[in-house]
Amino acid sequence: MESWRRNPLVFWMVGLPPTAWLLLFFLLPLGLIWILSFAELRGLLDMEVTGTLDNYARALDPLYLQIFAKSFLFAAITTVVSLVFGFPVALAIVFAPPRWRALLLLLVILPFWTNLLIRTYALIAVLRTRGFVNFTLEWLWDQGNTVLALLGLGSYQLLGERFEPLELLYNNTAVVIGLVYVHLPFMVLPLYASLEKLDRSLIEAALDLGASQVRAMRTIVVPLALPGIVSGSILVFIPALGSFLTPDLLGGTDSQMIANVIERQFKSANDWPFGAALSFLLMYLTFAALALRALYGRRAARRGAA
Repeated sequence: MESWRRNPLVFWMVGLPPTAWLLLFFLLPLGLIWILSFAELRGLLDMEVTGTLDNYARALDPLYLQIFAKSFLFAAITTVVSLVFGFPVALAIVFAPPRWRALLLLLVILPFWTNLLIRTYALIAVLRTRGFVNFTLEWLWDQGNTVLALLGLGSYQLLGERFEPLELLYNNTAVVIGLVYVHLPFMVLPLYASLEKLDRSLIEAALDLGASQVRAMRTIVVPLALPGIVSGSILVFIPALGSFLTPDLLGGTDSQMIANVIERQFKSANDWPFGAALSFLLMYLTFAALALRALYGRRAARRGAA
């Protein structure tokens, strides 16, 4: 701190550019949108800031509350599924030989090297009616019928029908699959960072004292990995809550999330005040999640100090 005080010019040269950038390209546009949330439409393109709360009151309509609830549900399911699949992956990377860890971490972050739009279209190619999943299931179906015929059980062919492709696209399931596909690395990386600090001697001691592997995992590994679980859950939940592209491309008419509604208000409906109100309600919810994370971190620090 004293070195900065002795060299104030260096401090301003280093701190001023990012501060100006943050002010001009983040806080100022955000403030303008916040002001618009208190405006009223006076015509097709005219808006007047009157300080009205009608836009927020309209956002509390049961129709939009239902979409908010669906968005929360999708984000929560995405977080849970990402945790279920991401925890074993992070654990496997931690316990992998040192020469393999860098490669495994590279495989985790490799999707970030490809544009999200391209990855989503690739997922469409996998899930569509004539996609890779249905092709694989159809091949297994045909092979099963062939085996039954060779065993002289042709009359017991699988349901006696041709394979019917599964409808895996343009529904809620496709949206959740897409969200997990996009956000899974955000769960794996914090978990890995937390598990990497794990003292393996604690696990060995628990096993030596008669604990089963499941109990050692539940009583030793999971509690010590809790900071990574909380951080990963927030990193997955918040972006998934505001996801726009994935439900737009993979979801059907009943699978739209709140971000899709906001996009339509700014583009199709040309109702910027209402779109701004919806945006800030979503932001308020995000701040609430971050506040809960900070509260948890403070309590954890106090317990650690005690």
